[in-house]
Amino acid sequence: MTRVLITGASGFVGSHLVELLSQNKDYELFGTVFGGSVSNEALFEAHALDLTNKEAVFDLISTIKPDWVFHLAALSSPAASFNDANATLMNNVTAQANLLDALVKFTPKSRVLIVGSAEEYGKVSEECLPVNERCPLRPMSPYAVSKVTQDFMGVQYYLSHGLECIRVRPFNHVGERQSPAFVLPAFAQQIARIEKGEQEPIITVGNLEASRDFTDVKDMVRAYELALLKGIPGEVYNLGSGQEVVINNLLQNLLSLSQTKIEVKQDPQRMQKSDVPRMRADFALFTELTGWRPQIPFIETIKRVLDYWREQPST
Repeated sequence: MTRVLITGASGFVGSHLVELLSQNKDYELFGTVFGGSVSNEALFEAHALDLTNKEAVFDLISTIKPDWVFHLAALSSPAASFNDANATLMNNVTAQANLLDALVKFTPKSRVLIVGSAEEYGKVSEECLPVNERCPLRPMSPYAVSKVTQDFMGVQYYLSHGLECIRVRPFNHVGERQSPAFVLPAFAQQIARIEKGEQEPIITVGNLEASRDFTDVKDMVRAYELALLKGIPGEVYNLGSGQEVVINNLLQNLLSLSQTKIEVKQDPQRMQKSDVPRMRADFALFTELTGWRPQIPFIETIKRVLDYWREQPST
């Protein structure tokens, strides 16, 4: 049986990964959680833990001795990272350093998924679209810098210690339970509140002209599992849909699913300091290795996210 540790197991992506892996009886699942409620705790052995506490991390790894580690725990908002760059950098980098040090000491044969981000690429040129793994890294936020550091730390621990770190750079992934700090749940939450009469029929938005590469989180976690099954240690793989969606089109698709007449109003406070005009992934390297491709149509994802927010209790 493969002993699997998921850091951030109760978070947005972590909870979906737990649901996927729990279907395979060959996995024994463990997870770290930090604050908040744990709705899926019945599916894994939960450990309340601050990954920036080195002693606690060492105790956990020496006890669990995982074969696989999916390192998902991180502060994940590019916009919020501008408000406290130090917190984002210290949390994301320190947590991973503690984890990798513990693995080197107690389970040096573990396979580890290091989750970077498409944010590492920053503002790419038209010539660089679609973005492959050789595109220059130009991080435009403290969050993106933290992800570059986590990414390269994975290379360093592989080269220095032989730790089997497989790196991925996921593009935007969306689904239920994602924070409304991100664009799709931000729109869906507002529409749901308007339909319930909890908000005036005005939806506030940021930049609608940008385009992004969206993948359903359920497809993304399938890729994460395949990355540890088949990924080459030290290598890095882009993960995305290969399709660009203009944010305004995303919004119009959402609005078309509601019977309520809603006005759209731009809010300068929702404009991001590091907004990137276009993003589209070239994920051919990962497809050639694993056969993975996204399977869930984006319109189905949109419907599911809107229904999720419609089901949330009134505030």
